[in-house]
This record gives sequence, C-alpha cells and structure tokens, in this order.
Amino acid sequence: MNTVIWIAIFCATFVMMEFMAWFTHKYVMHGFLWSLHKDHHHKDHDSWWERNDAFFLFYAVISMSCIMLHDPNSFWFGRPIGFGILAYGIAYFIVHDIFIHQRFKLLRNANHWYAKGVRRAHKMHHKHLGKNKGECFGMLWVPFKYFKR
Repeated sequence: MNTVIWIAIFCATFVMMEFMAWFTHKYVMHGFLWSLHKDHHHKDHDSWWERNDAFFLFYAVISMSCIMLHDPNSFWFGRPIGFGILAYGIAYFIVHDIFIHQRFKLLRNANHWYAKGVRRAHKMHHKHLGKNKGECFGMLWVPFKYFKR
C-alpha cells in the first residue's frame, strides 16, 4: 500500500469528521436525539457523566469497525479511515471536553487569541438552552468575528 495514499485518506477523513460533527450536532443532537443532548446545555443531574456522552460511542464503533475489518485486499483503506475518525475524536475530546468545558482541570490558562476565539464561539452556542437557535461551529472552523487580538 502506498503510504502517501494512506496519509491522504487519514487526513481527508479527519477533515470530513469536522463536517460530520457539525451535521450530527445540528440535525441529530439538536434534532431527534435532543433528549440525549439537552443535558449538555442544561445539566439536570449531579453526575459527572452526561447522557450526551453516549454520542461518542457511535463514532467509536465506526472507527473500531473500520480498523478491525481492515483487509489488505478488499478493505485496505479501513485503517486510515478508522484512525482518522479516532484522531478527530481525540482532538475533539481535548478541545471540547478538556479545554472548553474543563471536565478535567487542564489547559485552564490558555490565553492565545485563537483559544479565546474558540471559547467565545462555544459560549455563543451555549447561550441558548433550548433545542433551537444554537449556533453550531466545528472545532477547526470558527467564524472570524469571535477572534480578537
């Protein structure tokens, strides 16, 4: 297998996951599965875990399936796709759950203009506690209006 093609598929998958995260958030989480996502906007329990945490299982199953079903002859691209989804999931967890929501007390003092812009954009999304009118931005793409130097 050509390493360059493997890397290209991995990178393309990572970038495509930004769209998938936005699409899933807008049309699934703020759509027909709002019942799972709403505790992320308005916590109604004392647990550290949120019902919203169940969403990571969907992409984890897809990622693991692609990696495990890899076959050098027929599904050779399974690993780069699976690892691309996994890499995006790890990046999302670090940015969203650790950096923005501080579920673990790490990265608290990041004061770079980009970090502040990401936090500001996410706050705008969370200002709406209901199902509708929540702006949805990806973790890689945030409108310039949120960045101030």
